[in-house]
Amino acid sequence: MTPLYIEALPTDDRVVTRHRVGHVYLMGLNRVSKRNAFDLEMRAELAMAYAEMEQDENIRAGVFYAHGDHFTGGLDMAKVGNALREGRGGIPEGGIDPRQLSGPQRRKPVVSAVQGWCLTLGIELLLATDIRVASEDAKFSQMEVSRGIFPFGGATIRFPREVGWGNAMRYMLTGDTFDAAEALRIGVVQEVVPTGQQLQRAYELAERISQQAPLGISTTLQSARRAQREGEQAAAKELIPEMLQLLDTSDGAEGVASFLERRPAVFTGR
Repeated sequence: MTPLYIEALPTDDRVVTRHRVGHVYLMGLNRVSKRNAFDLEMRAELAMAYAEMEQDENIRAGVFYAHGDHFTGGLDMAKVGNALREGRGGIPEGGIDPRQLSGPQRRKPVVSAVQGWCLTLGIELLLATDIRVASEDAKFSQMEVSRGIFPFGGATIRFPREVGWGNAMRYMLTGDTFDAAEALRIGVVQEVVPTGQQLQRAYELAERISQQAPLGISTTLQSARRAQREGEQAAAKELIPEMLQLLDTSDGAEGVASFLERRPAVFTGR
């Protein structure tokens, strides 16, 4: 496995950095002086980064992370409040909603790495990804009700689904803070690692995913999402047709051949 170290990922002036390492695309929040709180520019740039990941056929998985000590302070309401009232600050043309609430759905999986404070929109963005890794120092709060609003970025949809009704309401209705151990217990994250190792671990998972059959990965995501959105019967109806479709691809033939020849498969995404 290719080693990756945070120091090897240079920062620049962009509020969302982009780096490709092999078949993995890394997207980093980079408004460190503001605890990576989202203004309109960061919202737009993250949407465009997601679009770049989807459009590059050499990329098979993504990693969503943050520079600095904190993942995000959520929305910078001083910067975006008026824009929201006026209906501005939506997904730019050509972008992909990282919250996956509207528009095109991702075909490629995303692994998140979170550290320090992760507030409001940060939790919603994490829940919209597929696998989540937290550092031991991570702290979370869905605190919108403490500010006179409510979680409008997808938490009311995904939080109960991911962690159960009672666990979700425990934190969405109180705005209380919870730590990495609690996040792991209820299912907000799937792994907790020593602080400073979260990006490395997220990359390792994304690289492991990128070694699998890309068409099989995208079909797995599509089937699981169909079950969530349209119900189990709708997903079940498509299982065999989608399997037969995959068997007719080059990767399907390679998967069968590698099994019979007892060797690792080499997938091309075709």
